[in-house]
Amino acid sequence: MNCYLEMRQWRDEHIHEVWENPIALNQFHDRLIKKTVQKAIEKVESELGPAPAHFAFFIMGSGGRSEQSIWSDQDHGIIFAGNEGFKSYFLRMGEEISKGLSVVGYELCDGKVMSSNPKWCNSVASWERQISNWLNEASWESLRYFSTFFDSRVLIGEDGFLLRLKEHAFNHLKKDPYLYIRLFENIRHMKKGLGILGQFLPDSFGKKTRCINMKEVIFFPYINSLRLLSLKEGIFTPSTLARFQQLPNRYNNIKKYQVDFEKLLHLRLYFKKQSKSYEDVHLLHVDSLTKSEKQELKQIMKHGYRLFTETKHIINKGCSS
Repeated sequence: MNCYLEMRQWRDEHIHEVWENPIALNQFHDRLIKKTVQKAIEKVESELGPAPAHFAFFIMGSGGRSEQSIWSDQDHGIIFAGNEGFKSYFLRMGEEISKGLSVVGYELCDGKVMSSNPKWCNSVASWERQISNWLNEASWESLRYFSTFFDSRVLIGEDGFLLRLKEHAFNHLKKDPYLYIRLFENIRHMKKGLGILGQFLPDSFGKKTRCINMKEVIFFPYINSLRLLSLKEGIFTPSTLARFQQLPNRYNNIKKYQVDFEKLLHLRLYFKKQSKSYEDVHLLHVDSLTKSEKQELKQIMKHGYRLFTETKHIINKGCSS
């Protein structure tokens, strides 16, 4: 526990050095998470001995996309080689990782998307079956799990394990193109932040009064659109910016929105760099903005909604042709 507390203290003392630069901030998060996980692995090895098989620890969500803000919650999993007999060992590792990250400052995931959860800690073969089951079932919940999984990258261990699983997913999708429509339907109900007259639509209750949730209202149209297009084009990278760059040239009309997303990443840090909690880091009080800031943010939001509409047309056209 002491080593986790020391890392939390180090985090609090140094994060201000990078909180104005999205790239530097996410490199900071990577170093901190990696060091925490390594300490957790060492603790489990001291209790149970060395890992019984090769494995990969991977992160998802904003961490997987390298889009974390000052505060972030946990989204991670484990893939291990061999049979299911090793699962108890890796679940214990996942429990220690989750505990350590919580102490260091990464909130436990409300949806339990963590390697301490049997759903997110599996052998390679079991992961392949689970991904197939998610896509075969194609329910709202199973596709939400799949979308969460796809925004992933390995932080420690065998990169090839995760690449194999993504290749497995791409092969499945190619056999059933209608799944792209189901995946779009899974994300199409997003909370609107602008009214028909261009006015902000903030919340009107509790401590969220006059606030907009930047993650749900402003970021999601960009993130969800680029994830879906990446699935369609077989793009492995989880970063939204990298997905923009790797889309084929025929998507130039989509690529132009990359500038807006880059502005958004910087604006979030500008507005929220001194937030005190994970919940607060997403809430933007509209009355705190200047007139020019409001105009810029509204423009980014309008472009995000336009991107999302264009993505819908691309998916529908691709599945009807």
